[in-house]
Amino acid sequence: MRIKLIATDMDGTFLRDDRTYNVKKMQALLATMLEHDIRFVVASGNQYRQLQYYFKPIGSEHLTYVADNGAVIVDQGEILFEAALTKMQLSDILAWNAQTHSIKDTLVMLSGRKGAYVSNHATPEVINYVSKFYPNVYQVERFLDIEDDILKLSLIWDLTTDLKESLQQIRTVFDGEFHVTGSGFGSIDVLAPGVNKRTGLQKLSQLWGINPAEMVAFGDNDNDLEMLHYVGEGFVMPNAEDFMQTEIANKAVSDNNHDGVLDTIEMLLARDV
Repeated sequence: MRIKLIATDMDGTFLRDDRTYNVKKMQALLATMLEHDIRFVVASGNQYRQLQYYFKPIGSEHLTYVADNGAVIVDQGEILFEAALTKMQLSDILAWNAQTHSIKDTLVMLSGRKGAYVSNHATPEVINYVSKFYPNVYQVERFLDIEDDILKLSLIWDLTTDLKESLQQIRTVFDGEFHVTGSGFGSIDVLAPGVNKRTGLQKLSQLWGINPAEMVAFGDNDNDLEMLHYVGEGFVMPNAEDFMQTEIANKAVSDNNHDGVLDTIEMLLARDV
């Protein structure tokens, strides 16, 4: 079946470790995809503004973004879908975290439509790190006083925390109140229920009349699994952790530092168009 949509995760997948990519090759492949009516979708835990920045050199307006792990979908500048966490949901998860993890060993970060938010207790080093992933970072006194639509809450704990165990604990305690997933940054992302990269692609499937069998996707971590299982051809990166290699049979032709996504797309386009 001919490919009509190609979706990719960013960190550890499309981007090199230095957060760059082969712009010239991407420009050439995008031209081919546009010529053959193949949609290119960026499906990432990053905010929409950050994703726009990455693709500015190749024409970010030509792309579709499933940002904040599926909490917002933007096509050519138009918001097609948005799912924010309620104040009650934010209060519940913040209270749970305060009871189970010490403040000094926890970084709580909220991703909203207007920017990202961290506590006033965050150090300059933390702010500098967060700013690599979020273009507008604000320090706040109280998270529940933020006047913004909060699309995602991230919990980043000290290195001794067992993320898989904590992930399961949240899912057990809240039993469907949230969608909870690993982010690939050593953190856990909390979203509105039923929100993930797969549901983002499902909405695009309905909007554009594209069958999942006509889709290809690339990923490297837990928050990509739903998407990779949903599409006709899901590819895991060779640099992904072992559990991902077991879950997904298809492998990209090389890792994220050696144009793995772009080279695989080139191979697929040569096969199909």
